[in-house]
Amino acid sequence: MRTTAIVALLALSTLAACAKKVEETVVVSEPVSVEPTYTGKYK
Repeated sequence: MRTTAIVALLALSTLAACAKKVEETVVVSEPVSVEPTYTGKYK
């Protein structure tokens, strides 16, 4: 029973290591609004 569990874990870890990697794509969207430019305190 114990050897069966060990063999199953080894098979599972081998499959997980050799699985095809999925490339993650990160989409950066433009900001919703433009930040205000500060020209001075009282201008």
